[in-house]
Amino acid sequence: MSSPQATTARSRSGFLESYFKISERGSSLSREVRGGLVTFFTMAYIVVLNPLIIGTVKDGDGQLVGGGTNPDVSIAKVAVATALVAGVVTILMGVLANFPLALATGLGLNAFVAFSIATKMTWADAMGLVVLEGLVILVLVLTGFRKAVFEAVPLQLKIAISVGIGLFIAFIGLVDAGIVRRPAAPDGPPVELGSAGELRGWPVLVFVFGLLLMVTLYARKVKGAILIGIVASTVLAMIFQAAFNLGLRKDNPGGWGLQVPELPDKWFSKPNLDLLGEFNLFGSFERIGVIAALLIIFTLMLADFFDTMGTMTAIGAEAGLLDKDGIPPNSQRILVVDSVAAAAGGAASVSSNTSYIESASGVGEGARTGLASVVTGICFLISMVVAPLVTLVPYEAATPALILVGFLMMTQVKGINFDDIEVAFPAFLTIILMPFTYSISAGIGAGFVSYAVLKAVRGKSREVHPLLWVVSLLFVLYFAIHPLRDWLT
Repeated sequence: MSSPQATTARSRSGFLESYFKISERGSSLSREVRGGLVTFFTMAYIVVLNPLIIGTVKDGDGQLVGGGTNPDVSIAKVAVATALVAGVVTILMGVLANFPLALATGLGLNAFVAFSIATKMTWADAMGLVVLEGLVILVLVLTGFRKAVFEAVPLQLKIAISVGIGLFIAFIGLVDAGIVRRPAAPDGPPVELGSAGELRGWPVLVFVFGLLLMVTLYARKVKGAILIGIVASTVLAMIFQAAFNLGLRKDNPGGWGLQVPELPDKWFSKPNLDLLGEFNLFGSFERIGVIAALLIIFTLMLADFFDTMGTMTAIGAEAGLLDKDGIPPNSQRILVVDSVAAAAGGAASVSSNTSYIESASGVGEGARTGLASVVTGICFLISMVVAPLVTLVPYEAATPALILVGFLMMTQVKGINFDDIEVAFPAFLTIILMPFTYSISAGIGAGFVSYAVLKAVRGKSREVHPLLWVVSLLFVLYFAIHPLRDWLT
C-alpha cells in the first residue's frame, strides 16, 4: 500500500504532465528541470549586469535610479527589481504560454534607455516611455497585427532568422568569455583574438574546458551535458580564483569577465522593493516634447517587436515545436506575455523586459515546455535573497553553452535554398548582420527590406505579403530614425 506522500507526489506529477504536455512534446520532468536550471545559469548575469548599466547613470536631474546619488544603494535596488520582474514574467510565460522561453531586462535596450533617453529627463519619465511602448505592443498583439506580421514572413526567412540568432548567441558567448575582444589600440581591427591577439589567463582555460566537456558529453548523448558542463566549469573557476586571486578583466587582461567566482561574504540579503511603481507615464512629453517622445517610443517598439519574433522562432525551431509554416504553439500567448513584460519592466523601473535567446541553452538541455520557464523564474525569485546563485557562475563557465547551442541552431541553414537569389541574399543579410551589428532587429530588418526590393525589381511584387511591405517601410524609417528625429525636432 502506497504512502500518502507517494500518492501526493504522483498526483502532482500527473498534474504537471497534463498541464504542460511534457510527454506529448517528447520531454520528461527531469529534462524540464535541468533545462530551466541551465537557462537560469546562462542568463543570470543580467541580475548583476543590469544594475551596473542603469544603476550608475545619472538622469537629466542628476539623480541615480530610485533617486539620490549613492550608486551602491541604486545598484542594490535595481538588482532586486531586475530579479523580481524576470522571475514573475518568466513564470507567466511558462504557465500561460507553455513555452520554454525566459524573459528579463533586455540588453541593448537598457543601455539605450540609460544613456540616450534618461539623460534628457528623469528616470521615472524614461520608464514611463517604456511602459507606453509595452502597452502599444500589447494592443498590436491583441488586435492580431503582431501575429499577422509573423505569419506573413516566408518560411525560409524564418529559418534565416534562427540561423542568424545561432551565430549571434555564439558571438555573444565568445565576447563575454573574452575569446573575442575589442582591441585597445584605436587603429586596430574591430575585434581580435583575446588580448593583443593572444589568449591569456586561467579564465580562458575554464571556457575551453567547459566547451570541450559539453561537446563531449553531448556527442556521447549524456543527459544533462550542458548543466554538468556549467557546474564543473564553475568549480574549476572557483579553484583557479582561490589559487591565483585573478580579479576582474577590467583590471587584469587575464581576469574574469563580469564577476569573480568566489563565495560571497553574505549568503542572504533582504530585498528592497522601493523601485516598484517608480515611473511617470507622460512626464517625458513635457520634458522633450510630443514628437521626440513618440519617436523614442517607435524606436523602442520596433526593436522589441521583432527581437521577440526572431527569438521565439529560433527557440521553437531548436525545440522542434514549429508547425509547417514555422510558427510555434501558443504564439499569440507568447506575444501577449512578452508585451506585458515590456511594460512591467518599465513599471518596476528596470527597463523593458524581453525574451532571451539564452533560453536556447535550456532547450539544448532538453526543455520543451513551459515547466522549464517556471523553474527558471523560481530561480530568479530565489536570487533576490540568495546571493551565490548569481555571483558564483562567471561568464567563462556559462558561455560555452551558447557556443554549443549556436552550433545546433546553425545546422538549420540547410533549409535555405541558396540557388534562389530572391531568398538567398535576404537570408544571407539576416544571418550575418545579427552578429556583426549585435542586433537581432537589424538583421531581420535588412532581410525584410532586401527581400521586398528583390521581388519588386524582378517583377514579383505580388508575391510579397502586403503586411511585409508595411513592415519593410517601417524598417526603412527605423534605420533612418536619427536623421528623421533631427529633422522633426
